[in-house]
Amino acid sequence: MEPRESHFQSPIVTKPPFFTPQQSSSPSSAPAPSSAIRLWKPAAQRNVRNQWSKLLALFQDWCSSSSSARSHAISLVNSFLSQKYMNGMDLGVLSDMPNIRTKACQKLFKQQELYRCKLLSCYKDMVAIVTRMVNSSRSMRCYLKGSRTSPLAQFSCSSQNDNDSGDAGGIPVFTFWSIAAFEELASEVVQMFTSELNLKRLLVLELLSISDERVLQEIELHWSDEFYEGEFDDLSTCNLYLEEACEPVFPSLRSSRSSTSSMQSKHQADSDVLQVYLTTWLAEVNIDRCRLDEIFAIVGEEMHVNLS
Repeated sequence: MEPRESHFQSPIVTKPPFFTPQQSSSPSSAPAPSSAIRLWKPAAQRNVRNQWSKLLALFQDWCSSSSSARSHAISLVNSFLSQKYMNGMDLGVLSDMPNIRTKACQKLFKQQELYRCKLLSCYKDMVAIVTRMVNSSRSMRCYLKGSRTSPLAQFSCSSQNDNDSGDAGGIPVFTFWSIAAFEELASEVVQMFTSELNLKRLLVLELLSISDERVLQEIELHWSDEFYEGEFDDLSTCNLYLEEACEPVFPSLRSSRSSTSSMQSKHQADSDVLQVYLTTWLAEVNIDRCRLDEIFAIVGEEMHVNLS
């Protein structure tokens, strides 16, 4: 079954094409001495470039993993539908072969098991990618390690001094933008992927759960189940896990709240519903590609590098 082309539209960009990021409302440390700034700036510039290069590479990794996952999902759906409608298929001259339908169903079931494992592996990779995105977005700051007066200053991603905010008092890192400005744009990028990952998890739940009623071994998954060992720790890093409810955040519209207490996958999805799942996976409605290209372009311009 070859899925139809998606007709989903990307979300409308609400920010002007080239805007100036707003400064963070969080308090910054007092301006550092000029001697300390001369030491801080090169280290901060290297770190910011490195983190944005990582974000770009992770975006490309996401595209690869998402594409592979969808391919496995299509194969899983095709095997499931072939098995589901086996009894009604005209097998022609093969109809006289003993147990041909039973043997075919057994083989299709094994294929489904294989594609489930591959789909789950891709989902695990996507969670790891978003987790690394979150970590990169939180590692933009550059903290002085040791004394400011040292001629061989060292820097780290964690503060050893409560008075060091890691942004040299909010001064521009390159030309115009402070660390907070880079963090703001990184946060916007990460928000797109965490939202899409959340939706992908719902699709994975549905796709992993489909099974034919004639198969004795029934697959039963709930939203609150951990799909792989350590998943909830990864989702917690991405702010996609509710500690109080002991379950992941459920995808919902901004203006509504959804309860997950009764969320359980249906095993008998028809072909039209499965088509919607595959099309939704392809559409990636939470990721605005135009906006992403814009962000990487303006960040690269500010850093004097080509992020593409």
